[in-house]
Amino acid sequence: MNNVFYNKSIELLHKASSKHGFLASALDISNYKRVWSRDGVICGLAALASGDGKLIETFEKTIHTLAAHQHEMGTIPSNVAFKGKKVEVSYGGLAGRVDAVTWFVIGVCQLAYYKEDHQIVETYKPNIDKCLKLLNAWEFNNKHLMYIPLSGNWADEYITDGYVLYDQLLRLWALKSYNHFENNKDVSNKINAIEEQLHINFIGDSDSDKFHPRAYEAKDKKSYLPASFSPSGYKTQFDAFANSLFLILNLGTSDLKESIVAYSQNLLSQNKLHVLPAFWPPVMQEDEQWNLLKDNCKYEFRNFPYEFHNGGSWPMVNGFYGLALCRMGYEEAAQDLLENMNQLNALKEFAFYENFHSLTGEPIGVPKCAWSAAGAVILHQSLNNNFKILID
Repeated sequence: MNNVFYNKSIELLHKASSKHGFLASALDISNYKRVWSRDGVICGLAALASGDGKLIETFEKTIHTLAAHQHEMGTIPSNVAFKGKKVEVSYGGLAGRVDAVTWFVIGVCQLAYYKEDHQIVETYKPNIDKCLKLLNAWEFNNKHLMYIPLSGNWADEYITDGYVLYDQLLRLWALKSYNHFENNKDVSNKINAIEEQLHINFIGDSDSDKFHPRAYEAKDKKSYLPASFSPSGYKTQFDAFANSLFLILNLGTSDLKESIVAYSQNLLSQNKLHVLPAFWPPVMQEDEQWNLLKDNCKYEFRNFPYEFHNGGSWPMVNGFYGLALCRMGYEEAAQDLLENMNQLNALKEFAFYENFHSLTGEPIGVPKCAWSAAGAVILHQSLNNNFKILID
């Protein structure tokens, strides 16, 4: 087995390590030299997968940094920057980042699971309880699905908003992980209630009342789950990250899961890079949703068709799709995907770019991106060393 790709990924994670936790990039570019919640936890999962003691210590520092700067209302920082004695804490830009909260809970529980140390969960229990209370508040209508603002998660310049599938699934994963240790009846009931609403409003395999029955009936039928819905209707783009989480969490019928894999593999085979784009199809200038997309950027517009979130291909996202393939028993397909991810990460002397243009294959975004390496490490160790994340 050629370990050059794996070793380069581990090397980058070490370079992106700081005394406060994982940085989003090993280079001092833009605002990437910060400890980010979602980036840090995903890099932390890679640290656990690797078994590297120093990387695991960096993950522990990441969790500590996020907890230490939790807002009194329960919000986990989107990112924390350390500039000498000055600390800058951000809870989001144009909107708050809902997934910062869920990734934090997942991170604490994954660390405790790996170390077989329930005390880690107990140490951060006050932080987690604040997080869970806040997530309940973000439902607004107390119907078990959170309402996410535009720009409210990792796809912070994309068009998804309202009841975003990705965020509901992260919350479900967080609750299941936490309940692995707590075995709490109220948490169990919440898990069941969220799953029921996912079945009703995203899968449609229940006769119970939907949040938006008119919009559900009007939406195009797809072989995968829609990205989001809101009072204005459903957004039916394929969200690779969300559908991967759905498979990892083992939700839905066997037929639905196989349908998602079939769609994903077909889309992957048509992509020049032979990896999944983050969202598909791209929003084009002639599309109605273009106006929503083009103004959703604080500084410069990056979501041109086939780029960034708008149809761009991300190694990090594909790492989770690879986990989904493993979960479904498609290890050969997952191995092929890992090889394609490694080839992308290796471009320009192992530059580990953030994402790639899905038509031309050109690198886009920030180089030395830590979670591009992390996605490859998690999948590599899942395939070769039977690394298992905590699911429930």
